Amino acid sequence: MDRSTVPWRNTTHDWTSTVDVHHLTRIRHDWATFAPSGTQHLILEVVAYAADEAEARGAGRCSVTFHVNGSVSVADDGRGTDTRFDHHGRAVKKPVMASKDLRFFDHPDAQLLPDGHPRRGMSVVAALSEWLIHTNRRAGGAWNQRYEFGIPTTGLTPIADDGTTGTIVHFRPDEPVRTAAGPSADELSQLVTLWPHLSVEVDDRRSV
Repeated sequence: MDRSTVPWRNTTHDWTSTVDVHHLTRIRHDWATFAPSGTQHLILEVVAYAADEAEARGAGRCSVTFHVNGSVSVADDGRGTDTRFDHHGRAVKKPVMASKDLRFFDHPDAQLLPDGHPRRGMSVVAALSEWLIHTNRRAGGAWNQRYEFGIPTTGLTPIADDGTTGTIVHFRPDEPVRTAAGPSADELSQLVTLWPHLSVEVDDRRSV
């Protein structure tokens, strides 16, 4: 553990735990509990973060794309994920994908997602995805990182700054989750209306 990260505490994540293998394994071994509506639940877990930011800003936009290979991408127009630097000047990624979101996971008062099931956070999406690519655009830096079943397989890879901010989470759910329930684009479009500050566009390319 890098001692320079010890005081980095907030109400969402423990910065000193960048990858919690036990936590990710627990999710994978009981996926039906943590993603009870299959892929649809994973999508709602991702969109919930865009909805949080949209509510804080008064409005926001998000797009959900179903791809022909069974993957899903969720893109928003938010400010991007915070990146901090240790005392060596190295980027230290906020552990949103590979450790518990302390506000929601196993919290008795966790909010419900629009599918009626408890919100638990992005670690559920990462743990139950064969691969996940998190692309982050924020003023002062843009990067992406790849995960496989919640474990980072790359570092933060810088990408060209295009003048925008926001986040893209592109993931392919693991086969049992992917086949458990094939979400309808129409049903998803109805569910996300429960977030009044967020405008969501759904693009279903699976039949192309």
